[in-house]
Amino acid sequence: MLQSDKAIAVGHIPSGLFIVAVQDPSTGVTDGYLASFVQQVSFNPLIVSLAIKPGRPAFDLIKSGKKFAINIVGDHEKAYLKHFWKGYDPATNPFKELPHHLGEFGGVILDQAKSAIECELLSTQKPGDHDIVFATVLSSYVLNQESKPMVHIRKSGADY
Repeated sequence: MLQSDKAIAVGHIPSGLFIVAVQDPSTGVTDGYLASFVQQVSFNPLIVSLAIKPGRPAFDLIKSGKKFAINIVGDHEKAYLKHFWKGYDPATNPFKELPHHLGEFGGVILDQAKSAIECELLSTQKPGDHDIVFATVLSSYVLNQESKPMVHIRKSGADY
């Protein structure tokens, strides 16, 4: 079977949409990216995993031990996603205009998200073209109780 044929059904695996965001407290620079590969992997301790394409500036900050937040996109507000679909030039960093605040542990919480999870790097693995980050959950915030998390279905498991 061709790889492209195998990837069709893989794309049907539903995922959420998330903005992973981190700030470097020494410079005040905030960075983030749109993620869809996020999953809870443990109850006790509470651990989540996320896949990150190497080369993203946010990944370097996460690997250096900076606390980060996984902002869960809700169905109530989607306009801010346009800043993250294709990435952005550092000169047009969307965090300069998007309403956000820092959580208890310094994670970047987007005010328009449904909810957010502050995390700390536990470990990483590199099974393929993305690195897998395992992160301990430090705190969580519900910002819009009535909203439902966005669900994303891809046309193919071979591309975003």
